[in-house]
Amino acid sequence: MKHQRLTLGLSDIPLPGLEAPALTVPQAQGAATEAPHYLNHRERLRGRLMQSGPRALADYELLELVLFRAIPRQDVKPLAKRLLAEFGDFNRVIAAPPSRLCTVQGVGDAVVRELKIVEAAAHRMAQARVLGRNAISSWAELMQYCKTCMAHRDTEQFRILFLDRRNVLIADEEQAKGTVDHVPVYPREVARRALDLNASALILVHNHPSGDPTPSQADIEMTDRIRDAVEPLGITLHDHVVIGKESDASFRSLGYL
Repeated sequence: MKHQRLTLGLSDIPLPGLEAPALTVPQAQGAATEAPHYLNHRERLRGRLMQSGPRALADYELLELVLFRAIPRQDVKPLAKRLLAEFGDFNRVIAAPPSRLCTVQGVGDAVVRELKIVEAAAHRMAQARVLGRNAISSWAELMQYCKTCMAHRDTEQFRILFLDRRNVLIADEEQAKGTVDHVPVYPREVARRALDLNASALILVHNHPSGDPTPSQADIEMTDRIRDAVEPLGITLHDHVVIGKESDASFRSLGYL
């Protein structure tokens, strides 16, 4: 009887520690893992902005575009809506102080940083429209700039607009920050700074966080002290404007100057 010889290949011999490779089964067409839904949403939102401009977007959508940079791998629409529910509108969100922003669920350092970048850019652009221009003839633009910078602040801020002899705005400086209802201002420092800049006239501006721009008695008395300090130096106090959330009040229009 003939004996058959068995021939074994190396792959037929089980070796300790080695396992046969797992079979890879091709996925059926259309079964590929889909990208998270918010990625497509981001591209659509960016496309709408570029094609139709910011007016085509709701406040929460514009806020989403800002939050995309801070939170790259998450649906940010819920956070955008929480921020608007807390602060009211887009302007109030970007102007909110970091301490208050951080009380909103989902807000961290990256979100605060992006919002403050947008706020700084808005202020810089608004300032560029008024610096070097006649403050009296471009009064509407000047007030819009002041509202952009100050209307939504939670504490009082006192700014001085310095004008040359042709009433051209040569400098805009924040002189002091205060509390919710008070800001310290020192007339001698105001006068000294006006001399340093060789200014011929001033416009004082401060905000009322309460939203009501009606001047207080303290506002009136402080304005009188500043006028008394600068007029002997040949510097004119043109106006003092109080900025509220929806409107402003001019001392000159009210008869206080």
